[in-house]
Parts: sequence; C-alpha cells; structure tokens
Amino acid sequence: MGRPNLIAILDDEEDFRRALARLLKAHGYAVVSFASGEELIAESLQSKFDCVLLDLHMPGMSGFDVLAELRRRPTSPPVIIITGHDDTEFVERALELNAFDCQRKPVGAPALLAAIERACAR
Repeated sequence: MGRPNLIAILDDEEDFRRALARLLKAHGYAVVSFASGEELIAESLQSKFDCVLLDLHMPGMSGFDVLAELRRRPTSPPVIIITGHDDTEFVERALELNAFDCQRKPVGAPALLAAIERACAR
C-alpha cells in the first residue's frame, strides 16, 4: 500500500481544524492544518495535497482567493468547501471556481468522508 492521502485543512477556527484532523487521521489520512490562506498557499508550493478542505470566510485571504490561486497552478488538488454560511450564491461561486464539492457546517462525518474519498480517487 502506498502513502496515505494528504489532506490540507484550512479554517480559521482552531477547534474545528483540530476536530477535522482527528476524524481524518482516524480514517487513515495524513493531515496538515492551516489557519490562513497565505500559509496554505506557501506550503502548497512544497507539498502535493491530494485534497483541500477549505473554509470560505476567513480574515485575510478568503477561501475564494485561495481557490482561485490553486486553480491557476498546472496541477491543482480537488477542493471541498466547508462553510457555515447558508448562502447559495457563495456555493455557486465556489462551484464556478471548480470546487469539487461543498459541505455546510455542521458537516456530517459520513458525507464529508465520502466526498474526500471521491476527490482523492479522481
């Protein structure tokens, strides 16, 4: 068996990042977490993520900015949006930027794990 899939988590809520990381590690994923878009973008030049879990609304670089920056690269990982905002306009905009999937907080573990599995299988 090869290396575990590497999942990047970007969310400004530390408790949420920690809980997601625990869930993913328990299911065999390698996880790296970021509190800001700038941190993730800098690290993505060094690491090849198999999937990115991305919050849209953050201070500094927004999730939309991060998604657009990742999409400008020759190889771009699938991005799953996780948002607490129940606004279809935000979801539509993310999907227009080629987000792989969109999940609303509070996110259900089975649905999220299934989306990650599909994204990593691409």
